[in-house]
Amino acid sequence: MPNTLINVSNRLPVTVEEGRVIRSSGGLVAALEGLPEGQYKTKWIGWPGAAFPDEAQRQEIARKLTEEHGCVPVFLSQEEATAFYEGFSNSSIWPLLHYLPNYLRYEPAWWQHYQNVNRTFAEKVLETVHEGDLVWVHDYQLMLLPTMLRAAAPNLKIGFFLHTPFPAYEIFRCHPRRRELVAGLLGADRIGFHAFGYLRHFCSTVQRLLDIETALTRIPSGGRSTALGVYPIGINAPKFEKMLDSTEFHQRREEFRLAHEGKRLVVSVERMDYTKGILRRLEAIDNFLGGSDKTVAIRFIFVSVPSREGIEEYQHLVEEVESRVGQLNGKYATLLNSPIHFIHGSIPFVDLCALYALADIALVTPLIDGMNLVAKEFIACQRENAGLLILSEFAGAAEELFNALLVNTYDSAAVAGTLTDALAMSTEEKQNRILPMRERVMRYDAQHWARSFIDDLMSGPMCDARTVEADIREAREQVRQAASAGKRIALFLDYDGTLREIERDPRAARPNAGIETLLHRLGQQPNLDVTVISGRSQEDMEAFLGGHPFRLIAEHGATLRGPGKKEWERLDRNVNYAWKEELLTILRLYEQATPGSTIEEKHASIVWHYRKADEDFGAWKAKQLTEELSALTANYPIKVRHGKRMVEVSAAENNKGAAVARLLEQNNNYEVALCAGDDLTDESMFELSRPRLLTIKVGIGPTRARFRISDPATFRHFLDGTFNGYAQYDPAEE
Repeated sequence: MPNTLINVSNRLPVTVEEGRVIRSSGGLVAALEGLPEGQYKTKWIGWPGAAFPDEAQRQEIARKLTEEHGCVPVFLSQEEATAFYEGFSNSSIWPLLHYLPNYLRYEPAWWQHYQNVNRTFAEKVLETVHEGDLVWVHDYQLMLLPTMLRAAAPNLKIGFFLHTPFPAYEIFRCHPRRRELVAGLLGADRIGFHAFGYLRHFCSTVQRLLDIETALTRIPSGGRSTALGVYPIGINAPKFEKMLDSTEFHQRREEFRLAHEGKRLVVSVERMDYTKGILRRLEAIDNFLGGSDKTVAIRFIFVSVPSREGIEEYQHLVEEVESRVGQLNGKYATLLNSPIHFIHGSIPFVDLCALYALADIALVTPLIDGMNLVAKEFIACQRENAGLLILSEFAGAAEELFNALLVNTYDSAAVAGTLTDALAMSTEEKQNRILPMRERVMRYDAQHWARSFIDDLMSGPMCDARTVEADIREAREQVRQAASAGKRIALFLDYDGTLREIERDPRAARPNAGIETLLHRLGQQPNLDVTVISGRSQEDMEAFLGGHPFRLIAEHGATLRGPGKKEWERLDRNVNYAWKEELLTILRLYEQATPGSTIEEKHASIVWHYRKADEDFGAWKAKQLTEELSALTANYPIKVRHGKRMVEVSAAENNKGAAVARLLEQNNNYEVALCAGDDLTDESMFELSRPRLLTIKVGIGPTRARFRISDPATFRHFLDGTFNGYAQYDPAEE
């Protein structure tokens, strides 16, 4: 277990008002209230809810919060709070996370405040944290914080949980600071989502925006990796059970029963937010009341908690909802009943539970919601009743609560029809629906959610560069021992994706300053022979690496240039390339059909690149092309390789493994030989069977290599640490 669990969120679980400390409400607060007492020593870092310009007052509030409530306040000026929270967080990020780009507003000044506030939070965390502590960052207001903390404290255990949906790439890409926000999260050791769909969208967005090859549960970045997981949040189940057993609850439920006697109750509880679909729900109620049996007395109770009242869109929403409720009550009211009872405010917890317990139906129909704990709270309170849950299929809870009546929020007529069917449903069927859901909700509660995330975070490996390298300590030691003994060592290194990150434009992949420094150091090592072996052309190899005393092999082994020489030697003199013209016609058809793709013609091969094409479309077309070419060339000595964002056709005789084998036969006095590469074109090197041959796969994916390193940056650290020592390496040069 961690020494201390430090929860970091925009708001503290308390608010300071006129010297009083008031307990806050909300899904996150309610969920974390359910953590087992005594299992974790907890602290909470966040904003106390108001600006306190007086320094003496700040010190007194900080003392009181720390000593009495285990909270560490982050004080913000009113300008900071407004620009960071109401501006950047809720007027630009929130709408996109909820698939509502038409609500997006952005001002450059907000971005500056967002960065500054995240930096202020980072400073407060670093002041508070101790070795062995775990830091759990919550939600979209602090998307930059994980990377800021990682830069300052590489060994810190950092988790991040997103309490909202994460949208499809096409939506998130609308944000002007999309790359910075996504990159900010990758400083975390583990990122949690409510639903698998959100995780999948995040992976796709990272891959497209940052050009990082991702696995479904892990994203390599900057010499380490970030794990991903799905953790549906739950409610504080013991709190609800305790309330349902209380005398106060039974009294309030009886009072409500008498007040609404003779009426069927339909409840809706949510924050006043445009994502909650309130206007759509009122439209469905209009459809229902207009066509319902007038002999059925029904009352809709809306509890809409005020939210973000300083934001213009929310002010308009309140006005529109109140106006629409008034219209419907005027349209359908009788002398004995107004169909909609609307409360724009909070109600006590006991009243909420009594209302849930008495209701015949909970109508929970957001346009989209990360989870929606109201649905689970309603089910928890259905211990004696047999109420029905009508739930939007666009809420995260819909993936768990299969016995709910799922509806498309945008289809008002269908929602009205479902409401009619629900009111007519038999008690037995309602019980068959509610009981399995209640068992799940009470079992997989907030304790389970928090414990699952924390356990996975704690059990994962430390993710700084040195820990990644621990897996290849054996390789490093073999090379170092050979070097210290003055023995000869051979390096066979791929370039793109191994020494250098892959670029969307292949011409942009020249060695940067940091790589040039590393290559210069390798060139100065005694008894070290370096061969860079690539699928690139001779011209590219000369332009990128010609200034170093390395052996260069181009086009996967078709040509070779010795160290310090100017002339290239052809290794493929007996290879027939008559097939090129015929296959080039096919590649041109795919180039025409795939926007963003290009063809590269080399002496010994043809390559169809799709680095600039749509990620999924390009991969789909590449699969088709690979299958078509493989079928056409099955009886010919031709190799079709589907590599990283490219499909290459070359003579089967030309491959990296054959080139390396030839060089090792010519120079059999190497004590150690090391081959490193990142894609399928490098597997022929990894398949070689030679004594004292070390093979390293850079990146994810299946491989025959003996060792693995996460990405090119970590591989460069490995090389420099093996031959020069970390002290001489300056990552800032990159």
